[in-house]
Amino acid sequence: QVQLVESGGGLVQAGGSLRLSCAASGRTFNRYAMGWFRQAPGKEREFVTAISWSDGSKYYADSVKGRFTISRDIFKNTVYLQMNSLKPEDTAVYYCAAGTEVVAGKGDYWGQGTQVTVSS
Repeated sequence: QVQLVESGGGLVQAGGSLRLSCAASGRTFNRYAMGWFRQAPGKEREFVTAISWSDGSKYYADSVKGRFTISRDIFKNTVYLQMNSLKPEDTAVYYCAAGTEVVAGKGDYWGQGTQVTVSS
């Protein structure tokens, strides 16, 4: 089992920045990817970004490229999401996920979610 605990959500004005953290514990996951998804009210959950735990390869949804950056700290077993130039349409509950197919939109393990609200 892998446990994921997110933190860092909140309320920010458009154009502002937030950093989300996801701390992982449990079984080793060198073969996993970790990533972030989000779900806005009335919409389906969508892939945001992912990072390979083994080699650090990064993947981004087109909607966040150039604004969001995913990174990892292998010593702290933590993945970060730096969100810059935030827009009201980025408002959603953000979920951390881990698994072998995170890049494909499938998570084996999920965090509890953290709310991000961007005001206009």
